[in-house]
Amino acid sequence: MKYLTLGAVAFGLSLTGGMAAAQDCPENLPTVEPGKLTMSINATLPPRQYLDASGNLQGLHPDLGNEIARRLCLEPVYANVGFEVQIPGLSSKRWDMVNTGMYYNPDRAKIMRMVPYVVNALAIVVEKGNPMGIDSYDDLAGEPVGTEISGFADALIREINEEQVASGMEPMDIQAFNTFGDAFAALGAGQVKAVFGPDATAAYLAERGAFEVGASGLNPGLPSSFGFDGETGEVLAEAVAQALRDMVADGTYDEMMSAYGATQIQDWADYEGDIKVYYTPE
Repeated sequence: MKYLTLGAVAFGLSLTGGMAAAQDCPENLPTVEPGKLTMSINATLPPRQYLDASGNLQGLHPDLGNEIARRLCLEPVYANVGFEVQIPGLSSKRWDMVNTGMYYNPDRAKIMRMVPYVVNALAIVVEKGNPMGIDSYDDLAGEPVGTEISGFADALIREINEEQVASGMEPMDIQAFNTFGDAFAALGAGQVKAVFGPDATAAYLAERGAFEVGASGLNPGLPSSFGFDGETGEVLAEAVAQALRDMVADGTYDEMMSAYGATQIQDWADYEGDIKVYYTPE
């Protein structure tokens, strides 16, 4: 298991680089390792989570994790692992929380505690210049399309494909890769004609000239959430939710979201007026 070095917003420092104000420390928080908040992450999605040229972890998700850990008086630690092992890793006590931009949905909230914190949308990323003129799901019919295995985008593009095939269109050749990084590498190599994934990542890559956004703002309104074990994560999940509430109240949350051009959780259609823990076991 690979543990990552902290990036620009390090433990104990604010976004502007000054020493953060002292915090009241919650007592006896149950964590895998005393004094540390261990978070799983998949550092393959710039600008939300990625490794810079020096191998340091950067992005919105680690920035949020670092600030939450600071407010809980814990040292942030990150395990860089594939998404498919992150939820099982909670119950096996490999880490305390999932911090990888995991989508909230009611089915997941039946097996784990979830704290939504940012609103997402999806995009279709294509080759530079968009030679095939792809700007909708219909344009993907009959084409090889890459995505990340086991994630929301993977499930959604398969649903869309089934609907299109049922209407008489050619099936997509959907190729699920271990990471979005692998999917974008396949796009660059011509193995796939498009990648279906987060719009923030699409915009980041397009700005740097590597690829182009064929369509964005698709299926908006689904939030990313922190995840905690359903059976043992109650105390820690509520502590993290309270830290986020405090960040909203003092402006830190707005500052972080604005820095990354992220849509705040208040714009989620199902937002109830306060950050909360969702857990509805059957």
